[in-house]
Amino acid sequence: MSSAHDVIDLYQRHAAAWVRNRGDRLTEGVWLDRFLALSPKGRRVLDLGCGSGSPIARYLIGQGCAVTGVDGSAELIAVCEAAFPAHTWRVGDMRLAELDQTFDGVLAWDSLFHLDHDDQRRMFDVFRSHCGPNAALMFNSGPAHGEAVGAFEGEALYHASLAPSEYRSLLAERGFEVVQFTPEDPTCGGRSVWLARLL
Repeated sequence: MSSAHDVIDLYQRHAAAWVRNRGDRLTEGVWLDRFLALSPKGRRVLDLGCGSGSPIARYLIGQGCAVTGVDGSAELIAVCEAAFPAHTWRVGDMRLAELDQTFDGVLAWDSLFHLDHDDQRRMFDVFRSHCGPNAALMFNSGPAHGEAVGAFEGEALYHASLAPSEYRSLLAERGFEVVQFTPEDPTCGGRSVWLARLL
């Protein structure tokens, strides 16, 4: 079975294909607007697993956000730096993020679900440490506990999810209120989306 440890290398080797396939198509606009409406006025956003910056960070920047992006692929971060030089981009493993600052919003879009179950659990401390007062947090998961293997450029691509009840517990234990959870949202490519706020 494909492993979560293979994901960064896979995206690094196929960065150009990922940029080409993802393009600038934005199906997430409604959720990003909900995320921004929940964020304090400062609009400082941390994007964990930012990929090439398009279309997610591009949209946030267009809405006046100051974006800091972290991704394990140096190739994808180079694309971000070329496209959005006024913003902050870092090559790094989101599991190890220690940026010594807090943000008005933290986003892990199409990234958290590439981690195994234990690493996902640990990520909630990473989220908490980077959230400022009343910050918004948004991520996606699967609809139920389990593991799945997809495919990208002919290679296996790992995905995992905790149960919704466990995500709720992890959020509550760190002081977050779940504002909305929509499993397998048909308007957003079937993604299961969590939106929470730090109390």
